[in-house]
Amino acid sequence: MEFYDVIKERVSVKKYKNDEVEKDKLLKMINSTMRAPSWRNKSSYKLIIVKDEVLKGRISEAILNSGNEAANAVIEAPIVVVFIANPEESGEVDNKELYLVDASIAMEHFVLAATAEGYGSCWVAALDEDRVKEALKIPNNFRVIALTPIGKSDEQVKHNDKKDINDFVFLNSFNNPYTENV
Repeated sequence: MEFYDVIKERVSVKKYKNDEVEKDKLLKMINSTMRAPSWRNKSSYKLIIVKDEVLKGRISEAILNSGNEAANAVIEAPIVVVFIANPEESGEVDNKELYLVDASIAMEHFVLAATAEGYGSCWVAALDEDRVKEALKIPNNFRVIALTPIGKSDEQVKHNDKKDINDFVFLNSFNNPYTENV
């Protein structure tokens, strides 16, 4: 799949088939993640791949708004990938904690690679961090950034309506719409 097709195809999938994620494709997703840029090349993030049904259930219960589609997706998907990061292994500039940025870039690499390999995903960040840490035995010095179920989609998901470029992109100053060649 071409890069821009991957961007267009990526949607939040909340219903999954029970098909296993192929090992070679999972390895491609992992390797894509390992190429993600990070502040000063610190790579303060780690991935935990969860296949165990009991653990997926515990993670699902930790999702805020439990009972919603994302919580069910965590149970249905063949794997869940949890992204964690150690703030002490990254940095902070002007009160911006860069481990959050680093882990988010890494997760997006994983999600886009999953899309390129024909798998669905769904960013989930509204969760009870302590419950996830307890379930997965994550050390206290790490933070849970987000997680995503990964698997073959069992639904047709439509993209949200296209956003108006004038509401999001500005030229030279805030609220000066970028209109060049639009």
